[in-house]
Amino acid sequence: MKSRLEEKYLNEVVPQLKAKLGYKNVMQVPKLKKIVLSIGLGEATQNAKALEAAEKTLAAISGQHPVTTRAKKAISAFKLRAGMPIGIVVTLRGKRMYDFFDKLVNVVLPRLRDFRGVPRDSFDGRGNYNLGMKEQIVFPEIDYDKVDKIRGLGITIVTTAKGDDEARALLELMGMPFRRA
Repeated sequence: MKSRLEEKYLNEVVPQLKAKLGYKNVMQVPKLKKIVLSIGLGEATQNAKALEAAEKTLAAISGQHPVTTRAKKAISAFKLRAGMPIGIVVTLRGKRMYDFFDKLVNVVLPRLRDFRGVPRDSFDGRGNYNLGMKEQIVFPEIDYDKVDKIRGLGITIVTTAKGDDEARALLELMGMPFRRA
């Protein structure tokens, strides 16, 4: 069973991109590879409960259990030792990835206050797009009353595009609301 956005990609986006980019083969057309969601938790060094709360939040948003990331080396200025938990991350692929992207574009981003579109220049040069959210409460799964602290959320959309222009064309056709230039 394919998601609604995956059907749109196969039936509408691929033919348009093929014509626009001048590809002869369907396999050359860029596609979404994965979406990585991450929350950095600097306060987890002092507060162990912060890790649990953020883990529940990210699990609710993504529908998948997050993995704890640990510090690689000690930094005394931040009271950080190697191996201490400092963040959580989830990688979405396949149907969950398409469902999350659909929810992000059609539900979450329009709920943001004073939203005029996402930045056009947040690409990394290899066709991947990075988006930072200041608060996790804009997601419909999060109950505002049960949130202990508002945390940021990093979203990385990884594509198979060769460059930023191809990735921008793919995301625009998939429905990403970029700011007007």
